[in-house]
Amino acid sequence: MIANIIFQFFLQGGPVMWPILICALVAVAVVGERAFWWWREGAKRDQQKLEQIFAALENSNAAAAATIAAGSDDPIIRVIRHGLAHVGHAHGSLLGALQLAAGIELKRAGRFLTVMDTLVTLAPLLGLLGTVTGLMSAFLHIGSAELSVTAVTGGIGQALIATACGLAIAIFSLIPFNYFTARVAQLQFDLETAATNVEVLVGGGVKSGDNVHLHKPTSPGQATSH
Repeated sequence: MIANIIFQFFLQGGPVMWPILICALVAVAVVGERAFWWWREGAKRDQQKLEQIFAALENSNAAAAATIAAGSDDPIIRVIRHGLAHVGHAHGSLLGALQLAAGIELKRAGRFLTVMDTLVTLAPLLGLLGTVTGLMSAFLHIGSAELSVTAVTGGIGQALIATACGLAIAIFSLIPFNYFTARVAQLQFDLETAATNVEVLVGGGVKSGDNVHLHKPTSPGQATSH
């Protein structure tokens, strides 16, 4: 019964409802995947082990720090472990290793953000397209020789349904998009702080006032660090 009502409601929205439906399915899939991913990453964070690593580095024991970091799934510790593997190599290799590992973590964290950003913009535009086509249909019937009230109201209904659905998808995508973007920014800050601490404690040549800057990717498929 409810399924039939929803299906009829969908059909009344006109042809533009099909791309709107695709946007809705993509939005649900992406938001669900990103929510699960961030929940899983949050469960991996191990602040106690991170403090143990810094304590070992303060005692100039990079080998012990690497041993503590081994096997951890914490993204911050993964970056530190990758950097510690290059301690004692050529000058700058520690910093480069930290930047590379952090870039990979930011790339994973920023996955699908561009898709969500596109949905926030695209869904209302599709709704607006449905509004225009619905009103065009209504006015064409008004100008016809045989005025059909049903056809006119149907065109107006099509416009309203498409607009409402497009806005609903945009709202549904916007809130998680802003939340996930904030989480990526927080992860970037945590990575920068950890990388700078490691570089200072290991004594890899960071001068006073210098910081390790890691930039989050501008798209899910890119990650830049410098």
